Amino acid sequence: MSKKKIASAAMIAGAVSAAVAMGIAIQPAHAAKIKCYGVSEAGKNDCAAGPGTTCAGTSKVDYQGNAWTYVEAESCEDIVIKVDGQEDRMGSSEPLERDLPS
Repeated sequence: MSKKKIASAAMIAGAVSAAVAMGIAIQPAHAAKIKCYGVSEAGKNDCAAGPGTTCAGTSKVDYQGNAWTYVEAESCEDIVIKVDGQEDRMGSSEPLERDLPS
C-alpha cells in the first residue's frame, strides 16, 4: 500500500472515530429523563409553561400544571409535593389543568 493510501485510511479512521466520540458527547443531559408537569416551583421549570410563557424559568405559579421539569424516567407520577393547607400536588406525564396563572 502506498504512503498516500495509508495516510488517507488513517485520516478516515480518525474522522470516523471523532464523529462517534462527538455523537456521544453531544447527547442531551436529559437523555434518560422525561417531562414531568406540575412539580416545579415558579420560575424553575425547564421549558414551556403554557400560554404567555416561552421557555425555561417562565412559570408563574408554584407547581403550575402546564409547566414541566425533566425528572428521571418513570419517576414522575411518584413525585408528591406536600403543600401546607392545600391538597398535595402530584407529578404528571401530561399537562394538568390545575394551578394555572390568572
